[in-house]
Amino acid sequence: MEPILEQILKSPLLNEYSKIIRQKVETEEQKRIRFYNQITEQEKAEFIEGEIICHSPVKIEHNIAGKLLLILLQTYVSIKKLGFVGYEKILVKLTRNDYEPDLCFFGNEKTKKFTKNQMFFPAPDFVVEILSESTEKRDRGIKFVDYALHGVKEYWIIDPETKLVEQYILHEQKFEFFQKHSSHSIQSFEIEGFSIPINAIFDEHENTKTLLKIMNNQ
Repeated sequence: MEPILEQILKSPLLNEYSKIIRQKVETEEQKRIRFYNQITEQEKAEFIEGEIICHSPVKIEHNIAGKLLLILLQTYVSIKKLGFVGYEKILVKLTRNDYEPDLCFFGNEKTKKFTKNQMFFPAPDFVVEILSESTEKRDRGIKFVDYALHGVKEYWIIDPETKLVEQYILHEQKFEFFQKHSSHSIQSFEIEGFSIPINAIFDEHENTKTLLKIMNNQ
């Protein structure tokens, strides 16, 4: 149990705290319903801690990294028939918050339950967030904690400026740092057999070479 929760449960103000928490939850749920009614397919927006977060356009280096990784991941998962890869507009609905990861992967066990009109998705098995100035605090903060609590098994944080990839693995509902990659290759724990050179995420020529290897090794 969290220390702060223990303090609340032992406090003589427990009933007052309970009223405040219930009111907060009810207010957030009302805002969340309005969020669902307002969002469209044209905009990238998330619902975090009771607030609607609309995302600004990304820098080209952010777009390139996301696009190149998507090409490799989608091709590999499709060839191996491992599940479903989502990109940017997949709204992941968790207990309190709703996120649109830059990239995510759902294994076959979850994918087989999807419907053709699916709009809200459960916690993915694998998530990638690409850092920007406006999102880094959330990617390393609330999302880092929330993804782990909801069973995301692997989390990559990509910095397109420094060309670094941080890899985290789930352990007892918390992410443990595994490795920071700046060169050589990175291998996924959750997506069986998926291993790519780091440069393939940032360089189109290296990406094409890696893509051809993936396709030729099917």
